[in-house]
Amino acid sequence: MTDYTLYGWHLSYYAGKLRAYLTYKQIPFVDQPVNYWTLVHTIHRKTGARVMPVLKTAQGEWLQDTRHIIDTLELRHPTPTILPATPRKRFASELLETWADEWWMPAAMHTRWNYAENFALFQADAGDALAPWGPRWLKHALVGRIATLLRGYLPQIGIVPAQYPLIEAAATRMLDLLEAHFRVQPYLLGERPTMGDFGLQGPLYGHLGRDPWPKREWIAPRPAVRDWIDRMASLGHDAVSARFAATELSSASPTATLSAPLSAQQDHLAPTLEALLVQVIRDFLPMVQAVVEEVNRAYATQPAGKLLPRAMAEVEFPMAGQPFTRRALPFTAWKLQGILDWVRSLPATEQAELRLWLRGLGGERLLDLELPRLRRVALRIGFAEAGTAHLVESAP
Repeated sequence: MTDYTLYGWHLSYYAGKLRAYLTYKQIPFVDQPVNYWTLVHTIHRKTGARVMPVLKTAQGEWLQDTRHIIDTLELRHPTPTILPATPRKRFASELLETWADEWWMPAAMHTRWNYAENFALFQADAGDALAPWGPRWLKHALVGRIATLLRGYLPQIGIVPAQYPLIEAAATRMLDLLEAHFRVQPYLLGERPTMGDFGLQGPLYGHLGRDPWPKREWIAPRPAVRDWIDRMASLGHDAVSARFAATELSSASPTATLSAPLSAQQDHLAPTLEALLVQVIRDFLPMVQAVVEEVNRAYATQPAGKLLPRAMAEVEFPMAGQPFTRRALPFTAWKLQGILDWVRSLPATEQAELRLWLRGLGGERLLDLELPRLRRVALRIGFAEAGTAHLVESAP
């Protein structure tokens, strides 16, 4: 009997992330299409949200949120680990996963919904999933309802006509950096995928790598990115060409920390990856800071126990060298909290080394962001305990 059932469409942003993880770990699962009843009623009743992907276990658990699901499975299936054991590599992997989850959403949603040629694939895939035995008119009607809901979400994440050029310029610049990196390494951190790779597979597989317009205009001209997407979606990881430089991952448990001093070589990142990280920090850090400021502002007046809205007030930060506006999503702050928790768990010497390295990349401010303690309830974020601040201690 298969232990897990995955509910998620191939066109879903986050389902591609989880499907790639399950495939790489060779965790047996049933890939279950999500019909309308399952999405609107069953999943909502089991998880508190109409959302995909979700993972059902043999014990009857319904797990929701890809990061929570992967963290849970890493404890149950610890080898091969996807969590690097060295501070720089682990931080890079965690940051890139959060960046992939949060920063790429405007590019993925913009290309899907603002280039008409993409709709035929969405209509076919979603229609067959929502009403597999239904007539064409019913499939189209259900797809229309889902499409209207998703299109209504676009302005919240900054997808408005005046900002289309900024979204496209920023996304193609990042794709160029990824292309340069994947020409010399098979995965973000070397010879095996990490959490960052699975995060990035979400937007690049489900949206940019399948929808006709971005697949042709953005991915096809970048063959190394195309190969990486296909590699992440397959079982062919062990057949990666020997021309790539090897970077070993430890088989340490998800909660392990290093007890011995590290050499610089052990925690070395490829120059192409550091070039990517510099740009990620330049683009993503201002967005994160803006969201954190909005969450902290709400903390001053929010009653304890009450959940924040999924989209808060509008914030502004740079994108492609110009001001970009969108609503602040507190989920971004909750994701950041996980990174800061891990940093805080490190020995002081490793925190100091990490801070020094981030200073060189322009990202030291990430370690100094202050957050109230946050909790997740399905797709919503709230304050865990009134008056309890979450501070990351500065390394001496």
